[in-house]
Amino acid sequence: MQLPYSPQLNIQYLGRLFDNTSECYKLFWFQSILSKLETGKEAFTFEELVDEMIADAWYMVTEYHLNLGPKDNLEAVVNRISEITPFKPSEKKNTILGYLHTCTDKEVLRMKKTLIKNVPYRLQAPFMPQFKGKVWDVSERRLAEEINQQERLMYYFSAFNGLNTEIQLEKDWVEYLTKNKEIIKGWIQYNMIKYLQKRNPSVPGILDKLYPKEERKLEKVIKYWRLIMEVQPIYEIYNHQMLTTEDLSIDHFVPWSYVAHDEFWNLHPTTRSINSKKSNHLPDWEMYFPLLGEQEYLSYQMIWQYDKVRDEFRKCAKEHLNNADIAYRLYREGQSREEFEGQLKDIVLPVYESAKNSGFGNWVYSNE
Repeated sequence: MQLPYSPQLNIQYLGRLFDNTSECYKLFWFQSILSKLETGKEAFTFEELVDEMIADAWYMVTEYHLNLGPKDNLEAVVNRISEITPFKPSEKKNTILGYLHTCTDKEVLRMKKTLIKNVPYRLQAPFMPQFKGKVWDVSERRLAEEINQQERLMYYFSAFNGLNTEIQLEKDWVEYLTKNKEIIKGWIQYNMIKYLQKRNPSVPGILDKLYPKEERKLEKVIKYWRLIMEVQPIYEIYNHQMLTTEDLSIDHFVPWSYVAHDEFWNLHPTTRSINSKKSNHLPDWEMYFPLLGEQEYLSYQMIWQYDKVRDEFRKCAKEHLNNADIAYRLYREGQSREEFEGQLKDIVLPVYESAKNSGFGNWVYSNE
């Protein structure tokens, strides 16, 4: 999965965070950083991030007993909390976090301390290629001091004191991670699924076992397309039938099970039955992308022709356009069809090719 480019940051190093993932800790640690960023803070204690890791692992371990790794301490602390509390597998994340904030159980505290021995330092190893071999074999305080001397890292350490040690994110990284949070969340989840599939080869449907099921929030997108259909007929791109407001479903052109986000540029209208048939396959690019481009350009034209369509689009954009650069490139006023479809191709094709290289199969519609 291709991460968004930045002229200020080395995104190549970011893309290698999970290259050597023998345990799950890096995935959960980085996911916790991204989650905590949404609170508006830029500095977090080790304990805040570890608590977030435990809460994120709660459902998959307690409900489906997924194996997180050999002798995994994150899995162990989740099981310990499950033993000493009445919490259900479907317990709200905030409930788990609230408990962890005040927990005094000695075994839980001991396990939390084991989770901070390596991952806070080794996550950024791709940014420090000169750190090899015995360089890592020093005390945690010494290692933090050495890392703090390096340049252009994602975060640095302060107030070194066990679980109370803080990481401070660099400003450029705060801006990048915040701007591209939905795409990066999808990238983390994709790597999480790959890791868990290796650890749980006989378990089907890993994606559905990560978190408690929530209703997909595509109501605004559905309302947007229904409004367009009131103004002009819209034809389905896979079988060319005219869509109706009664049988309207929203498809992820590149499957959600790969991108793990609901970004507007990857969504288009279809029928419920076709959406079900397509499932998590990749539509044949040569056959269907030109039709997608045509449909999306019609939508784009109507945004600038009709005030009510533009108003509905803006409501969608608040939830489903999380990258300001993409929003500007695709939806600025005054583009020709060729310009618009060229921009759409530049955005969708790298993600499509990445999904294809990851094994997602080619799909062509059949009415059989």
